[in-house]
Parts: sequence; C-alpha cells; structure tokens
Amino acid sequence: MRWDHLSAPPDEERPDRAAPATPPLPLALPGAVTRTFDTPDFAGMTFYEVQAKSIINRVPGGSQVPFSWTINPYRGCTHACVYCFARNSHTYLDLDAGADFDRKVIVKINAGELVRRELAAPRWRGAAIAMGTNVDCYQRAEGRYRLLPPILTALRDFANPFSILTKGTLILRDLPLLRQAAEVTRVSLSFSVAFVDEALWRAVEPGTPSPRRRLDAVRRLSDAGFEVGVLMAPILPGLCDDDASIDATLAAIAAAGATSVTPLALHLRPGARQWYAHWLGREFPHLVPRYRELYRSGAYPPQAYQRELTARVRIAARRHGLHRSEPGDTRRVSAPPPAPAPEQLALL
Repeated sequence: MRWDHLSAPPDEERPDRAAPATPPLPLALPGAVTRTFDTPDFAGMTFYEVQAKSIINRVPGGSQVPFSWTINPYRGCTHACVYCFARNSHTYLDLDAGADFDRKVIVKINAGELVRRELAAPRWRGAAIAMGTNVDCYQRAEGRYRLLPPILTALRDFANPFSILTKGTLILRDLPLLRQAAEVTRVSLSFSVAFVDEALWRAVEPGTPSPRRRLDAVRRLSDAGFEVGVLMAPILPGLCDDDASIDATLAAIAAAGATSVTPLALHLRPGARQWYAHWLGREFPHLVPRYRELYRSGAYPPQAYQRELTARVRIAARRHGLHRSEPGDTRRVSAPPPAPAPEQLALL
C-alpha cells in the first residue's frame, strides 16, 4: 500500500457539535456509563466511564522503554495530537484510531482505589511506575474527573517511586501532592516539547497547552525543587527538524530551567501512520515525498537520519548550557533510546 492509498475519516465526518445525549456503547465496553458535556472544551466528545479490573500494568517483555510498570487512567486523549503512537490501541475497543481516539475517551473512574489496593497487595514489591506513557494522564478530561490526586496520594502513602511524562499544565494543580511524595520516594517529572512554533502547535497538537505554557510549567516545577526533564519529541521531519527550530526550542527549554533534554524523531506505528498521513497530505502535501522515503521501511526513519538529528540537537544544546560539563552535572542532553529493528509495513 502506498502513501496515496492511505485513508482516514474525511473532515466532514468529524462532529462539529456536541455528541448525542445517548451515543451507542462500543461492543467492547458493556456496562460503561456514557457521558457528554455541553461545555465548549468538550463539544463533540464522549466519555465512557468504566470500572477497571486492574490498573498497574506490566510492560510487555522485549519492550525497549526504560520502565516495567505503568498506570494509564485514560484511554483515548483529548489532546488530539495527530502523530500519537497510542492511536491503534483504540481499535482494540472497536473504536477507530482517528477521530474516535480524539473524541471518545475511556475513563477508569475507580483508578485511585485500584492503585491503593494493588500497592497494598503482598506480591507488589515497590517497583517504579511510569505515567503518561500511553496517553496523557493530564489531558483536559483530568480537569473534570480528577483521577490523579487519589493516585498520587496512594503512591505517596506507600512511598512508591513514580515518573510522569506530560504535555498538560494541569500537573501544577497537584504540586502539593508531588512535593509530599518527593519527600518519601523518588519522583521524576518530564514534559514533552518538540518545538515552540505556535502555528505548528495549533496544527499538530490542537488540544494541548501551548509549548510556552508547558515551559512555564517546567519553570514552576523547577522553582519548586524538581529536576524536570524535557522529551524533545516527536521531532517532525520537514516541520521542526531544521536548525532554526531546534535552536529556538533548546533556547526556550534551557531558559525554563530544564535539567535534561532527550530528542526523539517521529515514529509512525500502525493507526498513527494512517492518521498522520491523511493530515500531512491535507496540510503539507509537498512533504509527502520526503515521508515516503523516510518511512518506506517501517515505523522509524533510518538510523542515519536519527543519528544526524541527535548530533545537531547536541551541538545546539551546548550553546545553551544543556550539556554535562562536570561530573554529576544534570543539565544534559540524553541519548535517545535505541529504535527497534524496522518492521516491514506496507505503507510508503
């Protein structure tokens, strides 16, 4: 299948008004409570409230991510990032990886009590838990559902180490809890900021706080005593991988007081590939040939491109003081994790 043959729901199929009062339940969610809200922030969105059976999940064996356990209180994400790698997980629920992922969100309303119960289980050994690794736990829906405070309270009470990766400035709401947890266990906080261009942000991450607001949150968390890292990801070929964009982004990251930066190039897994291709062909059709070349062998661009991109980020980072100059210095550029071997995908 070539790039030209990819498809996604056309724009006219996207709802532009509030969802019906009683939309049908997906077959995979029997017993869920369906809710819609008439506030502008949630127009056209549907929330499926479910009672989860478990909440602390083991990462599948063979994964190259640097953590073994995760908590994901939501599935689907109101941030609506067109590149989100988690999109395909929605298809497991008989929902699509495109508009449904952005507008039909599963909410595990018993997440807090489950976390406390599972942390108390004799078999639990206090391993570090990562949050924000699939969809953002501080997406806009969290402002209404408030699932994180009881989760953080449980982690604090059991002195269980945890990390959070987010684009959501709502994390500042929970700063008192984060401080309390940091007094008894290891707390690692990171923000995702790949670029600072406002026009690109509105186009590619329409449901998120702006990059500047995220970096303001980095500054506030840093001032509160946290060492906050920035995941400079995903860096989008042809859109924010040029030297000017990289330099401007690193300058802003350094000014915000971040202690580390990890650059990662865009990867396009199934589900996200089709949605991103549809968006790119509509918004930036002149870039389609470049993407066809970069992603012809799989989800990841060639290793040579990734190495060259990381090198340019490192060079720019040194200009802004984001490098390890002394033993123990934490202001650094972290090496990206190794990419898996490219899978052969019929895409480009």
